Amino acid sequence: MVDSLRPVLFLTLFVSLFISISAQTCRTHVFPSNNQVSTDFSSCSDLPHLNSFIHWKYDSATRRVNIAYRHTNIDSNRWIAWAINPTRTGMEGCQALVAYQKDGRMTAYTSPIPTYSTTLAPGNLSFPVPDLTATFQNREMTIFATIQLPTNTTTAVVNQVWQEGPLRNGNPSVHDFAAANKQSMSTLDFLSGQQSSSGGGVDSRTKRRNVHGVLNAVAWGILMPVGAIAARYLRVFNSMDPAWFYIHIATQTSAYIIGVAGWATGLKLGSESSGIQHNAHRNIGIALFILGTLQVFALLLRPKPDHKYRFYWNIYHRLTGCVVILLSIINIFKGFDILEPEKKWKNVFIGVLIGLAVIVVLLEAFTWYIVLKRKKSEKSHHGANGHTGGNGNPYGA
Repeated sequence: MVDSLRPVLFLTLFVSLFISISAQTCRTHVFPSNNQVSTDFSSCSDLPHLNSFIHWKYDSATRRVNIAYRHTNIDSNRWIAWAINPTRTGMEGCQALVAYQKDGRMTAYTSPIPTYSTTLAPGNLSFPVPDLTATFQNREMTIFATIQLPTNTTTAVVNQVWQEGPLRNGNPSVHDFAAANKQSMSTLDFLSGQQSSSGGGVDSRTKRRNVHGVLNAVAWGILMPVGAIAARYLRVFNSMDPAWFYIHIATQTSAYIIGVAGWATGLKLGSESSGIQHNAHRNIGIALFILGTLQVFALLLRPKPDHKYRFYWNIYHRLTGCVVILLSIINIFKGFDILEPEKKWKNVFIGVLIGLAVIVVLLEAFTWYIVLKRKKSEKSHHGANGHTGGNGNPYGA
């Protein structure tokens, strides 16, 4: 039993480690060598929403800041903006830097936003911006600027807001109102580099969101299907009886424990976001928790192979398992839409699903080859009782 847990734990640790190492951060970014301001940034911070990063160098004597605001995985038909709000949090009152591509060339300008209904029109800000440019390369849009911090502040802490949206008739239009757009604001200390979201803590909410996503993707999207594959196909090998059963139990139990942890973090996130509802994602998550719990308890009520109710238990167990896997995949994709991570993570998960599907097809073909071969062998031996070790029927219990 302990030995069968080792590959499961190894897979979980490997996936988590791979994600943590491979995830893009501001510190891994290298600006093009031909960029004249590429050496001007001594500090940076990963912004918690919209695939965005802020780089800067702060001169405390002059209160000037050289900044580079980067937005990755964005198309040329979108605009980006980064702003300081000198008087409050939120968009109203923001002093924004705006950039987008027009007629094949990048346009960058300053835009004050006194009210929510204000369009992103060019205008002077309440503080000087002596230098402002923008670039677009490899689906990454960047605003470079030099900012003189507002004179009505005495610290290097600012309220920052960042945003992106579509172009309409070649000009910036209203941005989306998804959760990520609504939450793209925080305070930033140019001196210490500390960033705090409106909920408090240094990116604590973003970390919980990422943990929630990783736990559920590993548990429901990887371990659950792997456990089902083990139960379905390993039993056809005589040498794997009863090892396949313990592998199945270990994998599914690990998936359930990790999945419950992910579900709990989701409940915590929901309680902290009273104004934001993701009803479909939440309801499917609740359904998965209930079905997964029923599967665990069903194991305790598993009839013996020769019991008259074993046939019905098998139908229930397999049907519930298929429903859990299907709902899990659907909900993980809904989670991608909510979290809006870099597109590569969605592609990685799609690649995992394709890989598992290929394995299933190959094992299914091999399983039926073994089953048919055994049946043929049985027919050639008169008097055989029809039973083969490891349960020759791939649907056997």
